[in-house]
Amino acid sequence: MTPYYSEEHVWLTVEGEIATIGITIHAQEALGDVVFVDLPAVGASIEQGAVAGVVESVKAASDVFMPIGGTVTEVNETLRNDPSLANTDPMGAGWFFKVKLSQTIESAGLLNDVDYQKLTG
Repeated sequence: MTPYYSEEHVWLTVEGEIATIGITIHAQEALGDVVFVDLPAVGASIEQGAVAGVVESVKAASDVFMPIGGTVTEVNETLRNDPSLANTDPMGAGWFFKVKLSQTIESAGLLNDVDYQKLTG
């Protein structure tokens, strides 16, 4: 699956109408060791750009902004119980939540790999 990125350093991949969302490697490196995550409630309808959760590290706490509008269908309970997954595998096992999309990738103005590398490079 092709990853997409927001300028707020959140990634997402899409399978059908479900997007899996988490923080990017760049965000994880900037935050340092993640020690706590606050994930949205299943069933919550969240607009693009709204705060969907919080990630806390030994350095700071940071809001997780919704990269695309949708309704939360699942949260990563494993991550909630073991936030270090966001350190070791932020774009894999450390995913945050899944949403049923309420808009298209194209309308969300997300970045592809090349454009995200330019942003963080």
